[in-house]
Amino acid sequence: MALIGNLRQRPVRRLTQLYAGLVLYGVSMALMVRSDLGLDPWDVFHQGLSELTRLSFGTVTIGVGALVLLLWIPLRQRPGLGTVSNVVVIGLVVDATLALLPTGGPLGVRIALLITGIVANGAATALYLGAQLGPGPRDGLMTGLVARRPWWSIRLVRTVIEVTVLALGFLLGGTVGVGTVAYALAIGPLAQFFIPLVAVPAPAAVTGDPPSAAPAPAA
Repeated sequence: MALIGNLRQRPVRRLTQLYAGLVLYGVSMALMVRSDLGLDPWDVFHQGLSELTRLSFGTVTIGVGALVLLLWIPLRQRPGLGTVSNVVVIGLVVDATLALLPTGGPLGVRIALLITGIVANGAATALYLGAQLGPGPRDGLMTGLVARRPWWSIRLVRTVIEVTVLALGFLLGGTVGVGTVAYALAIGPLAQFFIPLVAVPAPAAVTGDPPSAAPAPAA
């Protein structure tokens, strides 16, 4: 699979934005984990696998991301620098942040961690998608399935994938709670708000061709 993402246009801005977004994404995940009030579906799955395997949360996140990326091959999806970086950077950052954050704490502090984590996650999603250097592996799985089965809607595929990983994660011991619901309700509007603020014009827009569509919010 050839990498996508043309770095001839605004490379410093786009690389800085990409890695800032990935680091912030990892931090936001750790904040939600430490809130102990519920995680997004994929992180419920990651946490459940972590409980089962006794591997660190970040290690499991990297492993799952790599396996999902392998599923791109039969779907003929092409990764970008942002896709590969997503697999590695987020997992390393979430483990480092979890090592610094204490567990437990008063309910008010945990609610603050949850809210901060969800808002930061929305901003992080906008940053790394807005860099136009490739989606995350889980997003690409969704769009790849839709491309191969055009009669399936994105909403249907995303719902099936997220309900599946949520159920598996819950059965494995992942944390499902009010934070899971709050994330589901808030992440779309948050990403929609932040993306126009940070999106870098695609190379086609810079060269005079019609601009590409804004990226969809991450799952």
